[in-house]
Amino acid sequence: MSDDLILSAARAVLAPLKMPDGTPFLEAPEVSGPVVTGGRLSVSLATTADQAPALAAIRNTAESALRAVPGAEGAFVTLTNAPPRLTPAAPTAPKVLEQVRFVVAVASGKGGVGKSTTAVNLALGLRAHGLSVGILDADIHGPSIPTLLALHGQPRMGKYRRLLPMQSNGLSAMSMGMMVDPETAMVWRGPMVMSAITQMLAEVDWGVLDVLIVDMPPGTGDAQLAIAQGTTLAGAVIVSTPQDLALIDARRGIAMFRKVDVPILGLIENMAHFTCTECGAQHALFGTGGAQSEAARMGVPFLGAVPLTLDLRVASDSGQPVVTRDPDSALGRLYIDMAGALWSALSAAPHHTNAKQQHQGA
Repeated sequence: MSDDLILSAARAVLAPLKMPDGTPFLEAPEVSGPVVTGGRLSVSLATTADQAPALAAIRNTAESALRAVPGAEGAFVTLTNAPPRLTPAAPTAPKVLEQVRFVVAVASGKGGVGKSTTAVNLALGLRAHGLSVGILDADIHGPSIPTLLALHGQPRMGKYRRLLPMQSNGLSAMSMGMMVDPETAMVWRGPMVMSAITQMLAEVDWGVLDVLIVDMPPGTGDAQLAIAQGTTLAGAVIVSTPQDLALIDARRGIAMFRKVDVPILGLIENMAHFTCTECGAQHALFGTGGAQSEAARMGVPFLGAVPLTLDLRVASDSGQPVVTRDPDSALGRLYIDMAGALWSALSAAPHHTNAKQQHQGA
């Protein structure tokens, strides 16, 4: 039996089931799935340690029902950690990002193109220009900012019962990776992801910032929609490698932002070439100039081409971004120059500002 038929049968047996509060099982926000892989069915139930016992009965019932599905080679219904709930802000708390002048999304249509590394170094590049900068890690399923900025522990609670961003290299930073164990699998449905992102925007005391960089998850789905609806984006920076496969997804990202009237502030070509550590020769592993040509074709600014180097990888893995570790290197200067071009574009478009009260940047 094909996976599609198995999945259809699984939904049919789960449809009559109810959660303890009476919500239809398949409509409950805690439920992810069913998913079929190689004939095996799986469903995840997001819960907390206190609530888990109340879900034991429905978990067993659902698993028994799935095991009876014709053609299924196994069935598993697992309890996973629910997203941590931030304490709701008091009614008198400031409005969302009220003191943040510009909110900029750094995005890519697909994963694995170095978007998070780019976001961190752009943020630090803006910091090098004397600006106050924050970075929000909106990639709930694969948070990278804690590693890139060597952040450990959990954020503290501040005024109005809002979380205070953690500090690293002069940046204010927040990530779901600071709220859960690093090895925890984020098996969350779209509504849970959107809720977590909304909380990190509204229930974190970002303070006065010139720019908040949002490290977006790959793709064009719920998370992107939550950010576009939850704040006034001043614009987006798209990161892509030169290869055609990445550029196809970059086009989708550009189209998505344009559809919701978010300006494209620039396109960055990452992994433009590999520089040999022994001979210094440059090798275009993913093609040459693809992103620059695409930027010209789509009428968006081209911010620069970043090479793939051992120094960049080591700096990122060690939690010492290259702009902090070696700002005067060729790579460091490149990110700082791209950040300068980004700030010039932001400064030229004051109508996209997020904060109601302007404050001076450098």
